[in-house]
Amino acid sequence: MSNNSVFNATVCIIGILILLIHTVNIVLKKNRRRDENILMAFFVFTIVHFATYLTFTFIKVDYTSNALIIAFYTTFYIMNNLEAFLFFSYAKSYMEIEQKKKKMLSIINNCSFAGFVLLDIVNIFTGIFFTANNGMYVRSDTMILSQGYQFIIFATVFIHIVTNNRLLTREKIAFEMYCIIPLVAIILQNIFKGYAIAYASIIIAIEILIMFLNVKKNIVIAEEKEKNRETQIKLMLSQIQPHFIYNSLSSISTLITIDPEKAQHALDQFTEYLRCNLSSLTEKKLIPFDDELKHIKSYVSLEQMRFGERVNVVYDIKASDFYVTPLSVQPIVENAIKHGIMKKLEGGNITIKTYEKEDSYVVEVSDDGVGFCAEEVNLNENTHIGISNIKYRVENTYGGKVNIESEPQKGTVVTIVFPKEVRV
Repeated sequence: MSNNSVFNATVCIIGILILLIHTVNIVLKKNRRRDENILMAFFVFTIVHFATYLTFTFIKVDYTSNALIIAFYTTFYIMNNLEAFLFFSYAKSYMEIEQKKKKMLSIINNCSFAGFVLLDIVNIFTGIFFTANNGMYVRSDTMILSQGYQFIIFATVFIHIVTNNRLLTREKIAFEMYCIIPLVAIILQNIFKGYAIAYASIIIAIEILIMFLNVKKNIVIAEEKEKNRETQIKLMLSQIQPHFIYNSLSSISTLITIDPEKAQHALDQFTEYLRCNLSSLTEKKLIPFDDELKHIKSYVSLEQMRFGERVNVVYDIKASDFYVTPLSVQPIVENAIKHGIMKKLEGGNITIKTYEKEDSYVVEVSDDGVGFCAEEVNLNENTHIGISNIKYRVENTYGGKVNIESEPQKGTVVTIVFPKEVRV
């Protein structure tokens, strides 16, 4: 074997071994993120890619023909484009991109990929990129254009990385290096012909992705899960308030002699309220909004038992087929009652509204209570049942948003946005 063949075979074997280790690590992980599934597919394809090139490296030593050269190099060109396609899919999944922009990028990517694959096939009959002569690979003057799709994808990803303010510095560096290293390698490979420099660059770029992105992100997620667990317990403890339990039981006790049927209904609602609160302590998964709504109605029923017509709640539910974090909406309703309408002698009205948007579901809880000035109120206090805790949980476990607008003596509106594409 020639020196370049030995180099190419070594690069492929090392690359396959490294990627096998990374793939097994992802496969053995119990709770894989969506971007990790795409990353795993990327690794598996790259293993196949390297194995194909390794096979060709050994075959061409003893047997070459024009047909074999054209078949193998056409396969390589298409596989190179597939490599870039899967990298783009991983980058798009990892980055937080608006739904409309994501669709536009997908259209550009799919059309570009299809176009260049078609050109690779056309090359078989025209030789616009390469031909074969006496079993030898012969590049045409326009060969560099065969990497056009890769240049387009790397440039697209690079631009979005630079302009994405949500990514950390280490994340930007990892993606930028993956865009730059293979491009430089492609140029070098056109200078040092016969050496699989581009394949070596893929290994280096992937290792940077692993070190800077996947390993670090897993550590960050583990830290966030622990923080979220502590936050959930804190929220839970703030929810089980002795005064509320005492007042509810006292009201039920009074009703037993006056209206036993109503007392039984109130006791059922109280039991359901406690059950939902207790289950939320250990609940790690998202729950259907209908379950959260049931919890809300149990709580509202108990408050209406105590305060009668002073508590008026309107349910404007236009969408309910989506998932939410446990105890993400009910505490908002509780705040609206306790710190909004019940501070008015005549009470007030609360509206719970849900509706669907193109890329999300929205829940709005509005009241016509006393309102407040955001600068003067500490939402971290237990008296407000940890709005900051709810905000943290919704944004970090769901990728959603919580917005609070309030005006003294006019009321408060809390808007919670739950994205359709859940970021886990």
